[in-house]
Amino acid sequence: MNARAGVALAWKNLFRHGRRTIITASALAFGLLVYIMADSMLRGIEVDTERNLILYETGAAQVLAEGYLEERDLRPLRYAIETPEEIESALEESGIKAVARTTFSGELIVFQDPFPEDGSVQVTGYGIDPSDDGDVYRLEETITKGRFLEPGEDGAVLGGWLAEDIGADVGYPITIVTRTRGGFFQTLELDVVGIADTPNPIINRYAVFVPIDTADFYLQMEGAVTEIAVAGKLRGVDRALTAQMEQELASFPGVDVVGWDRLAMDYVAIAQTKNSGSSTILFFVFVIAAVGVSNTVLMSILERRREIGMMRAMGLYDGEIRRLLLLEAAGIGVIGAGIGIALGAVTNYFLVTNGIDYSFWLRDMDAGYRITGVLRGVWNGDTFASAFAAGVIITVITAMMPVRRALRTTIVESLRTD
Repeated sequence: MNARAGVALAWKNLFRHGRRTIITASALAFGLLVYIMADSMLRGIEVDTERNLILYETGAAQVLAEGYLEERDLRPLRYAIETPEEIESALEESGIKAVARTTFSGELIVFQDPFPEDGSVQVTGYGIDPSDDGDVYRLEETITKGRFLEPGEDGAVLGGWLAEDIGADVGYPITIVTRTRGGFFQTLELDVVGIADTPNPIINRYAVFVPIDTADFYLQMEGAVTEIAVAGKLRGVDRALTAQMEQELASFPGVDVVGWDRLAMDYVAIAQTKNSGSSTILFFVFVIAAVGVSNTVLMSILERRREIGMMRAMGLYDGEIRRLLLLEAAGIGVIGAGIGIALGAVTNYFLVTNGIDYSFWLRDMDAGYRITGVLRGVWNGDTFASAFAAGVIITVITAMMPVRRALRTTIVESLRTD
């Protein structure tokens, strides 16, 4: 039997049991659809998180004083950059946009009900330069109430969720208790001048922004800052950028260049498990396909044992019969994978253009990802190609066992089958 005749016969046999073929192909298609949707959403979350980290929290990379990174969660002021202007100038001369910030931890005192019972909430303060912070960050674009900061004022911009939780609005007075660089307690009496609704939940939930010169005065920084952030690519770690920064700052002792991935280790850890999550989903697709295809091929072979015996009696080699049956299995894979890819493309179009609104769920939890509301998918051609290939390969592999079992039967036993 030549190859063309074998393909034609295999295709014909598929539709001799059309209902069973469609049921099995549909099971495979559903599995691939779930895989495509899950991969699209996970990749979309990854893209949005990295962009929201870089634009609102870390910049593409930062210059830090030696020792700061290891204690960064505590926001220590004792590890500070003493000559930020010189470093900023050196970076900007090489074409790298850079801005200085002073980050500190504080306790926001609340004097009214209903939040919270203990009358305070932990916040992260950011001393920023209103004149050039926009060169790296996009905070000013997210102001939904009030205005942006002005240099030297005792004003603050609050994250949207924080303002909502404490019932603050523009003009609301707030008190923040913190420690100075020398370790002394300090109280900042500020008025809310603006509220920012960013796509980064960490900023929305915990952030209080003040002018950097105001922070310098209250925290007794004497011109020092805790970090200098730079602008760069909005996706992936820019190794070329960090290498260039290290070269430009080689003459500045006591500073480290750190990519955003090292500043957001909580997210990086989650992202690393994402691949195993996709693999788990694909494994269940394998299981669905294996059970469905094996059942279909086995039933088909059991019903056709007499036919197989006649083909063997007429001189067809076992290898030719095996190829014929595996071609039928591959046909089921092509149909199922084709349907799955088509449904996946339609579903992914909706995910990319509209997304799914999870703001009601994300508002009150911290999942590590930097997203606040609508989760959108992304297009990834490799996922569609791998899903189609996997669908076909799965069906062929899972068909091998029942085919092998059928060919172990003797010709006489096959012909005696009713």
